[in-house]
Amino acid sequence: MTVEHEHRVHDSGEGTSRQHGLAELSQELLPDSPPNEWVDDYLPGCSRMTLPLGEDFEGSVSATLVRCNQDPEPGSALPPVLQIHGWTDYFYNLPMAYQWIGRGHRFYALDLRKYGRSLREHHTPGHIDDLTEYDAEINAACAVIAQENPESPAPVINAHSTGGLVAALWAERHPDSASALVLNSPWLELPGHSPARAAAEGIVTPLNRVNPTAELKVPRPENYWQSMSSLANGEWDLHPLWRPRASFPMTMGWLKAVFAGHRRVRQGLQLDTPVLVLLAEKSAFRTQWSEQFQENDSVLDVELLARRSHKLSRRVTIVRIPRAMHDVFASSEQVRMSAFQEASRWLRGYVG
Repeated sequence: MTVEHEHRVHDSGEGTSRQHGLAELSQELLPDSPPNEWVDDYLPGCSRMTLPLGEDFEGSVSATLVRCNQDPEPGSALPPVLQIHGWTDYFYNLPMAYQWIGRGHRFYALDLRKYGRSLREHHTPGHIDDLTEYDAEINAACAVIAQENPESPAPVINAHSTGGLVAALWAERHPDSASALVLNSPWLELPGHSPARAAAEGIVTPLNRVNPTAELKVPRPENYWQSMSSLANGEWDLHPLWRPRASFPMTMGWLKAVFAGHRRVRQGLQLDTPVLVLLAEKSAFRTQWSEQFQENDSVLDVELLARRSHKLSRRVTIVRIPRAMHDVFASSEQVRMSAFQEASRWLRGYVG
C-alpha cells in the first residue's frame, strides 16, 4: 500500500465515521457480544468477536478478536497477521491494518482480557497473575483465524511492548503456532540498572502474597499519552477509558507476572520461530513533556531491549528505526512507513 493510500484511509469519510463511533463510546465500556459471533466494530470496515474465557476471582472474563473485513488482493498466499497490543492499550490503529492488508495479509487484532473492548466494570484494568493465562485468548484467536483461513500458514504475530513479551513467551510454549514474530518495542526488561531491577522485584514479591491487586504507588506521567493523542500533540483518536491519559495502575500481581516473564527472557528462550524486533533508534526520558518523545522511545530503554532481544530465538533480526516513538507503528507517517517496509522486506525472506 502506498503512502497516498494510507492518507485516503486515514483522512476519508471513513475517518469521520471512526471519530463519531469513538465519541459514542467514549464514556462507556462495551458489553460482551454473543460469543463466537462477529458483530460490527466501531472502527469502520471492521468486525469484532467476543472470546469467552470463563471466570477468575473477579468474575467473568473474555477477550475480543477484531477483524478487518477487507481482504488482500486475490491470490495472496501470505499468512494472516494477528496484532497484540501493549500495556494500557487496545487496537485502534486502522492505518496499520491497511498496511498489512496492502502487503498481502489478512488482518486481525486481539484486545486481551481486561483491556480495551474486553474491559468490564468488575475488572481491575490489565490485571493478571501469570502471563501464561493469556495463552487461552491467543489460542482461541488463532483457532478462529485458522478456521477462516484454512489454506494459509500459521499467523504472523505482530505484538507491541508488553504484548511483545507475552507473544514471545507464548510462542515458546506453542511451537509452530506462528510463522514469525514481529515485535514492536517488546518490553523484555525494566529500564534501569540490574540492582535496581532486582530490588523492585524483591519489594513486589512479598506484597503480592498479601494482596495481588494492590497498586504500586508510583507516578504515572501523561507524557506518552500526550505524544499519541489527537487531544494533545499526537494524531490518534484514543478512547479515554480504554487508553486513559495516565496508564492503568500497576498491581502487585501484574508486576510479579511481568518480572517472571523478564526473568524467563534473561534465561534465554528456546524459540525456533524467526523474530524481527523493531526499535526506536534512541530513548528519551524526562519528567515533563518534550517534543523529543515523538521521535524517541519515551517508555523503554532501547539499548537494553536490543541486548535482551538476542535471547529470544536463534534467528533474531533487530532493526532500529530513526525518529520512531515507543510504538513504532504509531509514529509519524514517514517513520511508520519505513518500519512497514523493513518488516515486509524481512517477512519476504522468511515466509514468502
